[in-house]
Amino acid sequence: MRLTTIGAAGEVTGSATLLETGAARILVDCGLFQGHRHDAERNRDPFPFDPRSLDAVVLTHAHLDHAGRTPLLAERGYEGAVHGTAATIELAELLLRDSAHIQMSDAKRRSRKRAELGLPEVEPLYDLEAVEALLPSLVGHRYGHWSRLADGVRARYHEAGHILGSSSVELECETRAGLRTILFSGDLGSPGRPILRDPAPPPQADIVVCEATYGDRDHRSYADTLAELEELLLEALRGKRKVLVPVFAVGRTQELLYHLATLFREGRVPAMPVVLDSPLASRATAVYRAHEEVYDDEACRAARTIERDLHTLEVTASPDDSKALNYRQGPLVILAGSGMCNGGRILHHLRQGLSREEVDVVFVGYQAHGTLGRRLIDRPRRVRVLGSDVQVNARIHSLGGLSAHAGRSELLEWLDPFARAGARIVLNHGEPGPRASLADALEERTGALALLPGPGDRLEL
Repeated sequence: MRLTTIGAAGEVTGSATLLETGAARILVDCGLFQGHRHDAERNRDPFPFDPRSLDAVVLTHAHLDHAGRTPLLAERGYEGAVHGTAATIELAELLLRDSAHIQMSDAKRRSRKRAELGLPEVEPLYDLEAVEALLPSLVGHRYGHWSRLADGVRARYHEAGHILGSSSVELECETRAGLRTILFSGDLGSPGRPILRDPAPPPQADIVVCEATYGDRDHRSYADTLAELEELLLEALRGKRKVLVPVFAVGRTQELLYHLATLFREGRVPAMPVVLDSPLASRATAVYRAHEEVYDDEACRAARTIERDLHTLEVTASPDDSKALNYRQGPLVILAGSGMCNGGRILHHLRQGLSREEVDVVFVGYQAHGTLGRRLIDRPRRVRVLGSDVQVNARIHSLGGLSAHAGRSELLEWLDPFARAGARIVLNHGEPGPRASLADALEERTGALALLPGPGDRLEL
């Protein structure tokens, strides 16, 4: 067997790994590169393999940094299926359609500017037609059940606890030396988090490819983070402040709504106006509600009362409704996409609100290098938003304990039994510092030496 790391090797976007067994070629994830300006061009680069040669594609989950380039595979000749859990497939349909709309809108905007300079138009990375052509190829599976991917390769999906439908994918491969099992962690969540069940790895694997996003640190405790959120909301009520929360449409939005409902229900925070200003997040929330079979017990109970507990929730229906929020006074909480501030309606709110001292901006997830979100966390005096130079007078907060990714200790706990049993460990999906830190900690704890491949590296297994 051979692994080729194509993306998310020394970085946290563009996830894609090619597995070759001799009898089959399987691509695990096919994500967008995000964050830096040059990533838009990297996404257009040819794949380092012929898509027509693939036997199957498997998605660990639906986030665009893991699934966002799949339409390009079909455009470039891939005719096979794209596999994932049933919920992953439903969310992927939403996210890919939305991605196409964004690609088309961005290309149209850039083309207008280029036309003024006498330059040719810009083509979108892919359009809605390309996504619709791919959708019939998406195939959903249940957790814990084996399914055939290709000759000599079958797959089984295990709960990863990251977002709805997220999975660690176990691939059982026939080789000349006998059956071998390779496990792709996908993005792992933290045990004990609300809504989803805890990550559930299989009992054994010969090779483990594991994420290392937070390999160098643990998150703040969950209780402390919720206490900070509670105090922040109480301050917003007392000072009639506006709270802007950049959210990922899938995962973080639903978890925040859960927490707000809990705080209101328990009387820890008086019910206050909350606006969900993301059509994609609204549709994704509907998918979450349709999949209570993957909830944990606490979430199943809360689902029965959430509409009553969140009776102050408003959902914007149009861009005009979104723009009208600029004229509303606090106290007001606005959840708007996107989570790293690299697009979406949050940009308009930031352009209007960053210069105002009565505004709080609250980050609740990972901010990749090169994104506006990462720059704001560094608390600059000024930033550029939608072409405008904006002074930063708003208060900037980062609630690290709400991350959907496992922290260092949780990654080590997940990896420990595999490393002690002699599995080969490969660390991907992490920036250089966190990856190296996790590898050192794993060696100190278990004696296992983890591999840290770079983009394009081939590992003979």
